[in-house]
Amino acid sequence: MQKTFLFIFLLVSFSLSSQNESFFKKSDTLNKNRRNTVLISESILTGGALLALNELWYKEYPQSSFHFINDNNDWLQMDKVGHFMSSYYLGKISMELLDWSGVSKKNQLIYGATYGFAFLTAIEVLDGFSTQWGASLGDVVANASGTALLVGQELLWNEQRITVKYSFQQTKYAVQRPETLGENFLQQTLKDYNGQTYWLSANIWSFNKEGKFPKWLNLALGYGANGMLSGNKNTLTNTIQDPYRQFYLSLDVDLTKVTTNSKFLKSLFSVVNFIKIPSPTLEFNTKGKILFHYLYF
Repeated sequence: MQKTFLFIFLLVSFSLSSQNESFFKKSDTLNKNRRNTVLISESILTGGALLALNELWYKEYPQSSFHFINDNNDWLQMDKVGHFMSSYYLGKISMELLDWSGVSKKNQLIYGATYGFAFLTAIEVLDGFSTQWGASLGDVVANASGTALLVGQELLWNEQRITVKYSFQQTKYAVQRPETLGENFLQQTLKDYNGQTYWLSANIWSFNKEGKFPKWLNLALGYGANGMLSGNKNTLTNTIQDPYRQFYLSLDVDLTKVTTNSKFLKSLFSVVNFIKIPSPTLEFNTKGKILFHYLYF
């Protein structure tokens, strides 16, 4: 997941800039110049990102023949949920850029929504040739699942009623293993799975558009894990790990449905809508506890 965040931010920046300028308003018909700009830009960003990863990341470690590893039990699957979210948003951003270009919905789904899966699969191939890692079938399944959520909703409802969201809070574990869980706040948001929570946030109004629910109100189901200093609790010696799962029920806000006349705010809300809004939350965990958080992020 860490390897894809910078790339996602590059695509987000391009998407935001296209929305801020009146010249780049959505085209009602196919605009070949815009479409070609999107395709060429994505190709350059993709090639550059993969080349940079190979030069700055993988070359530090010995290469090997292509191989798979089974890491499905690591980090209580938190890394897999991260792959799920990354695939979903890479595809969603690519779809939105093609939609801005006036590309048909069919081609948006074929060439845009599947982009996240394709890009992350390329990273799996690089992992497979590195002795430090290895290709993971679990990662591939997670990537495919994120794409399936995106495509499935477009085919079923022609809109995204359920989105994937993310929240983070610092934990006590990062200071115990900063080399693994992050040395500063930014690194920890990517590496410390103890502080990450992933959400499926469903817009209530979208399921009953004749109802009186506020259009911006969402119901969110979250998943997190805690007590982890390494991917596998048996990895470290002389270290006590007590990993457990956390499940959440909370309210959320769909920022894209907040009424505003400001084009800047509309663009900003669209970009940051992947962040879960702090709200009262119920937690159920595998330690058998039920906790209420007045304001959980």
